[in-house]
Amino acid sequence: MPAHRLASASSVALVTDDSGRVLMQRRGDSGNWSLPGGIMELGETLSQCAVRETREETGLDIEITGLLGIYSDPVHVIAYADGEVRQEFAVVYYGRVIGGQIMVSHESTSVEFLSLEELESLPVHSTVRLRLQHHAEYCGTPYLG
Repeated sequence: MPAHRLASASSVALVTDDSGRVLMQRRGDSGNWSLPGGIMELGETLSQCAVRETREETGLDIEITGLLGIYSDPVHVIAYADGEVRQEFAVVYYGRVIGGQIMVSHESTSVEFLSLEELESLPVHSTVRLRLQHHAEYCGTPYLG
C-alpha cells in the first residue's frame, strides 16, 4: 500500500531490563504492542524526544545509551484508522531506566517488559518487529535504512 505522506521525525526508545526483556506498551488505538516513542517537538533534540515520550507513555525515566538505527525505508508504512497511510521516519535509540515507575498512559492499555519470545505471539506491527529483529541481531553497528 503506497504512503500518502511522510511522517514527521519521530524518536523511539528500545529499553531493556536486567533480564533482556524489552519495554513495550500496548497501544489503545490499534491493540498492537509497540516501543515507546513519538514525534519530536520544537525546541528538543531527537534524543530528548525519546526520553520525553518514554516518560509520558510508560512513566519511566531513561537515559540514552546508544543507537539501534535510523528507519526511513519507503516500504515501511503504517496505515491509521482514519485512512491515513504514512511512510515512517524514526530514529530508534537504546535507553536504560534511571527512575520512575511503570504506568499506563492515555495512549496505552498496558506497559510491560516482555521477552522477545513472548512478543513472537503478540500483535506487533511489522515495522516494530523489524526493529526487534535488529535488536536481537545487533552487533554494534546501527541499522541505516
